Amino acid sequence: MSPREEHPGTGTRPFLQVVKGDPSPEEVAALVAVLTARARAAQAARAAAERAATPVSAWRDRSRLVRRPLRPGPGAWRSAFHPG
Repeated sequence: MSPREEHPGTGTRPFLQVVKGDPSPEEVAALVAVLTARARAAQAARAAAERAATPVSAWRDRSRLVRRPLRPGPGAWRSAFHPG
C-alpha cells in the first residue's frame, strides 16, 4: 500500500505505517502513546501561550484583592479604613 492509498474499508489513510521490520502490538501501542503525549503537550503549550497573551481585565485580576500590610503608628487606623 502506498502512502497515498486509502486504508481498505475505512476511506482514510493510516496515521502510522510500518515500512520496515515487524513490530509487536505492544511496540506499536508504545509508539502511539508517545506520539499522543507529545501532541497533547504541544496543544497545552499553545493554549498556555494564548492565555498568557490575552490581557486580564481589571475585574478578573485577583491581585487587586490583596491588601497592603498594616503599619502600626500614629494615624494607622485611618489607613486601615481608607487604603490609598
